[in-house]
Amino acid sequence: MKSIFLLNDPSYPLIYPNPLPDEIGRRTDLIGPVLSAANWRTASAEARQAEAIFSGWGMAKMDEEFLDFFPNLKIVFYGAGTIRSFATEAMWARGIRVTTSARANAESVSEFSLAQILLSLKRAWSQALAFREKRTDPFTQPAPGNVGSTVGLISLGVIGRLVAERLRSYQHEVIAYDPFIDPELAAELNVKLVSLEEVFERSDVVSCHTPLLDATRGMLQRQHFVAMKRGASFINTARGGVVDEDAMCEVLAHRTDLFALLDVTVLDEPRPDSLLRTLPNVLITPHIAGCLGPECRRMGQLMVDELDLYLAGRPLRYELDQARAAITA
Repeated sequence: MKSIFLLNDPSYPLIYPNPLPDEIGRRTDLIGPVLSAANWRTASAEARQAEAIFSGWGMAKMDEEFLDFFPNLKIVFYGAGTIRSFATEAMWARGIRVTTSARANAESVSEFSLAQILLSLKRAWSQALAFREKRTDPFTQPAPGNVGSTVGLISLGVIGRLVAERLRSYQHEVIAYDPFIDPELAAELNVKLVSLEEVFERSDVVSCHTPLLDATRGMLQRQHFVAMKRGASFINTARGGVVDEDAMCEVLAHRTDLFALLDVTVLDEPRPDSLLRTLPNVLITPHIAGCLGPECRRMGQLMVDELDLYLAGRPLRYELDQARAAITA
């Protein structure tokens, strides 16, 4: 089976460090050089016969032109998360298979989320910022702590479930909102399903893992933040667009007892006049929850594992079909 790499230059050595290219080369007829979204039209005649593409961040859009250019393509091993930037109706119509490393990226996000949850229940960030700025933390009651406190999860997709599994090692009550999850699966995770309103009303920390879809855009609104417990924290490692950001900022400006930890915002760079830049009870990290640096190797290794299943004619663990892709982050 002929195969090629197609992804952006910075991503290739991160996702597919040595010896992963050699492992792929031993299993397939790997044709170089590494292509990108900018230069795939320069591929050699041999590369154009590829049946498999190993990719990652920077994959080219798979429109009719692309598919005509690679007429033998059967499968994309996408060593990253969401496929929304490149998947097309034409791709699905031609029966091109896609498997992704979303699960590997989810491991990193869930680790980051767990760390933020545990720190939030100690009010670590708000107290650290107050200490640095030589001011008093406005919330003077004891922190909820990590025994007997309530953690609320919004969505129990791949990441939400991983977070729930990691929380089982701690003495928290875990509640969640997800209208699509099987109640039996939630029970297995030791998670109690409740309404979205109840998640905000009862939780000492709310962690958002909702994919950004048309149905979820702006889903978290002013009334949800108003309803939060005194001293509670809100964590978002999903997508900024699921939050009505202006409404959230308005509430945070008045509810100085609350704290928001945002790894994602509606704009990658909030507007210069955005309250997100000045509110003392907001901490923004620049979308670092997912795989970074050596962690990215997880994604490439997962694609090698999927390749072994594919070559053996066995079901792939992380393949997406069109229906599932439509509701996946």
